[in-house]
Amino acid sequence: MAEQSNFIDYVKIYCASGHGGAGSAHLHRAKYVPKGGPDGGDGGRGGHIILRANPQFWTLIHLKYRKHIHAEDGEKGGSDLRTGKNGTDIYLDVPIGTVAKNAETDEVLFEMMEAGEERILCRGGKGGLGNNNFKTATLQTPRFAQPGEEGEEGIFILELKLLADVGLVGFPNAGKSTLLATITAAKPKIASYAFTTLEPNLGIVRYYDDKSFVMADIPGIIEGAHEGKGIGIRFLRHIERNSVLLFMVSVEEEDIAAAYKTLLAELKLYNPELLTKQRVLAITKCDLIDEELEKMIKPHLPRKIPCVFISSSTGEGLQQLKDTLWKALQA
Repeated sequence: MAEQSNFIDYVKIYCASGHGGAGSAHLHRAKYVPKGGPDGGDGGRGGHIILRANPQFWTLIHLKYRKHIHAEDGEKGGSDLRTGKNGTDIYLDVPIGTVAKNAETDEVLFEMMEAGEERILCRGGKGGLGNNNFKTATLQTPRFAQPGEEGEEGIFILELKLLADVGLVGFPNAGKSTLLATITAAKPKIASYAFTTLEPNLGIVRYYDDKSFVMADIPGIIEGAHEGKGIGIRFLRHIERNSVLLFMVSVEEEDIAAAYKTLLAELKLYNPELLTKQRVLAITKCDLIDEELEKMIKPHLPRKIPCVFISSSTGEGLQQLKDTLWKALQA
């Protein structure tokens, strides 16, 4: 049996915040005050459901089986103007980069972009006012109070979009995982068959003078990914947040320029804004060809973006690639 992935980047959850407690309509009674005035306290607020961006989290797996989340109701108001206790808020920790959506309308509600950021997903109902609030010169003894407001409820989608400086774009088996393992400390699964990478991997690329940048290897793209074919749609979600896109095409491809155009077309169909990002093209597995063949390939490559010939197994071109990516990140 295949090992189940711990990387979950999409969950759908039902949330209901707490109802507000009812206000009290109590009238003061004491031994020597048989007909005291209103002393009903306000009801407590219902509990909120709050998302909190936690940099220690990289996945939404902890919410995968937590499908129904209910916050506590506020308590009723009491006598002697006692306010009811507020319902306890529920905090849901999520990774930075999480997007919250309304599942019915697909409307984006907010995005969690800063460590420690808190956003209310479902607001608790307000507590009702006690009868003391309704006392007037002409109405000395109101015998009514407000009910508490109902809480909010709904079905929400939480979607994680990774935050990385460089996103690797390529067909399955283009050498993305090998490159990540070679120039960072990441240890992705690597094998010589398609779709080895079924979940994103992040690695830090060390550059000169303590400079560094984050690189993300995400599931390989295939033609039709924008339509949800294969696992491409998961991949496309993550590259939306990358600053620079590193296109990787194997030297084994019959037509390198055509392969690059296919990748570009998939991105455009999914989200045209992706084409505004800085791009770099790496021709991978160049240990399989000699210098003469490399010279023959160069005239056929795209002219508007930097192109680098690399081999992760021999180290050829890797420093040039780092330099090129760093320059693109500073642009």
